[in-house]
Amino acid sequence: MSKVIKDMLVADLKRRLQGVGDVIVVSLGTLDAQKTTALRQTLRKKRIELQLVKNSLARRAMIGTPLEPAMSDAAGMLAIAWGGEDVVDLAKELDRLQGVKDFAGFECRGGALDGARLGADDVKQVAKWPTRGEQLSLLSGQISSLGSLLSGQITSVGGVLAGQVASRAEDLEKAGGAEALAT
Repeated sequence: MSKVIKDMLVADLKRRLQGVGDVIVVSLGTLDAQKTTALRQTLRKKRIELQLVKNSLARRAMIGTPLEPAMSDAAGMLAIAWGGEDVVDLAKELDRLQGVKDFAGFECRGGALDGARLGADDVKQVAKWPTRGEQLSLLSGQISSLGSLLSGQITSVGGVLAGQVASRAEDLEKAGGAEALAT
């Protein structure tokens, strides 16, 4: 492959990875063309892209980006995957596909998350994290429970205080009315 073609491939990969902060490196193992196509279609439904790469060209394309650690120990025929809702969604889907019988041989080898290198075991750990949607759901539940607790405390204390003010006002009216009758 000529240097000009390699430079074009590196430039294209840089363009495709523009704005991508997290990737997972996978091995397609012994998947044939039909199974690889089925794998790509499955991933495309989740808005995940899969790109077979030449390791040295991928390293060159990722220099100076947060993705650089992903290819530091790359060896063999590899592909990079990115996309999905977030990195947890990406890791969950790739981890799930490792266990699918039709994709035997497909495995996660590592990746990069926020500029840090991930090993294969780290990808499995990331797959266990809650997704962005799950985190937002938990957060909104916590906020609403605190809000309802706070409003309950305010209304209960406010109700007690209002009752005490009303009782005192009645007492003062009775005492003022008794004084008026006495004079």
